[in-house]
Amino acid sequence: MSKKLKIIPLGGMGEIGKNMTVLEYDGEMLVIDCGSSFPDESMPGIELVIPDFTYLLENRDRIKAVLITHGHEDHIGALPFLLKQVDVPVYGTAFAVALIRHKCEELGIKNANLITISPRDRIEAGCFRIEFIKTGHSIAGAVALAISTPAGTVIHTGDFKIDLTPMDGEPIDINRLAYYGSKGVFALLSDSTNVERPGFTPSELEIEETFERCFDGAKGRVIVATFASNIYRIQQIANVAVRHDRFVCFQGRSMEQIVRIAQKLGYLSIPEDRILSLEAIRNYPDSRICVMTTGSQGEPMSGLFRMAASTHKLTVGAGDTVVISASAIPGNERGVSKVIDALCEKGCDVIYDQMADVHVSGHACREELKLMLSIIKPRFFIPVHGEYRHLLLHARLAEEMGIDPEHIFRLHCGDVLELGTKHGRIHGSVPSGSVMVDGLGDMNDVVIKDRILLSEEGILIAVLTLNASDGRLLCDPQIVSRGFVYMRTSDDLIARACDVLKKEALSFENADRSSYPEIKNTVKSRLRSFLRSETHRNPMVLTIIQEVDPDGSENR
Repeated sequence: MSKKLKIIPLGGMGEIGKNMTVLEYDGEMLVIDCGSSFPDESMPGIELVIPDFTYLLENRDRIKAVLITHGHEDHIGALPFLLKQVDVPVYGTAFAVALIRHKCEELGIKNANLITISPRDRIEAGCFRIEFIKTGHSIAGAVALAISTPAGTVIHTGDFKIDLTPMDGEPIDINRLAYYGSKGVFALLSDSTNVERPGFTPSELEIEETFERCFDGAKGRVIVATFASNIYRIQQIANVAVRHDRFVCFQGRSMEQIVRIAQKLGYLSIPEDRILSLEAIRNYPDSRICVMTTGSQGEPMSGLFRMAASTHKLTVGAGDTVVISASAIPGNERGVSKVIDALCEKGCDVIYDQMADVHVSGHACREELKLMLSIIKPRFFIPVHGEYRHLLLHARLAEEMGIDPEHIFRLHCGDVLELGTKHGRIHGSVPSGSVMVDGLGDMNDVVIKDRILLSEEGILIAVLTLNASDGRLLCDPQIVSRGFVYMRTSDDLIARACDVLKKEALSFENADRSSYPEIKNTVKSRLRSFLRSETHRNPMVLTIIQEVDPDGSENR
């Protein structure tokens, strides 16, 4: 076969989140998922991290479709940013499409081509034929993808677990997966998130007993933090709350939005007379209230975080039972721990996953991953969705299951995997990485470095006032420090810094204005060197040249 199938991950390899993979054959491309991830502590002020779209934008006319496996943020969170730049059809199940449409509307994207499909539906996109296959996960409408290409069939599992008693009553479509396995699968891309965990992932139904015990022992309000998109969990909690004669109140912007969408689509069934607003719960005793909120990952703007920080309208304290029904995503552990500590200090009874079975994962453990491998029996195997150790362990697991080690590929974001009839190889790479987004849009790495420098070293601003006619210094330099030194106790340092500036200001006298920028940089460099030698610190230094005309007017 002269033409080869290319598999190019742009996110989700060696990291949790930001999942995005490109399939390419004979110049035609499919994109699978387009997710975001949480910013970490090295990204101050950043709201969202998305994949680098450079390769897609360079080849926008070759993209035939975007396929969405499910509606979690790490699979759809970046999609509106792509759709602002690329007009391409997007296929997903009803809940995923509803969430995507809402995101697009928030960003002012009105004409996105969003197409709703159901499990076992088939579509064509260029040379690709795709069937959507029902799987189990912690969100409604999760599907795997069977993609028929001229090179052979590719199965992409999406995020999955094998739950035989799911909340929606529709277990994973093992029969359809086995059908493709019996016909021969060219390549399998499989979720690696829980490969470290032995056995099987518990069913969602198994934690309902834990919630019953939490409500039985609660004397006051029960406040449950969970993922807003986990409507199965929300339904369970609401069911238990109603059985305990409690009213339900939803808090957190994303929680309220997703609940409305899920109710409209029929995924949530909660009696309307059992849902109260935040203002209305004050009319009922605490023993009859259940609050469901965002914040299970310690997000600074979430409902639970603001309750813990006393910045929420709902004041929590002694008598309240707080249940954190989620496990911390890698990287979020510290934030979650801080929220738990703050709630405990307020007197809340806090229950979390290390104390009780208040959460089950939506991802397959080792035995389920082995079952998937044995059903699919792929020629080539590519572990996806996980940090490097997850990909490594999943690759070893596949080898244990009899897959040729030379047919197993652990990829990094940007790698171009070429698969031929019998062999595969990593052949080059494409631009990849992370793009940081704040409220203003894409954020350059230089800005992030400046923010980190400001947070660690502070800033010092020096103002030189010069005579506009001859460049002479008219008065002593003015220095302002923020986050570097405390001005009132640093008189000697500031005075000597002023001496450095006065000496360097001689360079401006009778100098041509075209040389001012160069002289200004020299002044800045000398001042930074002085501060570093005196304090062993490297603050951000800004120098401002202010010219005063002989008539008294100012130029900057």
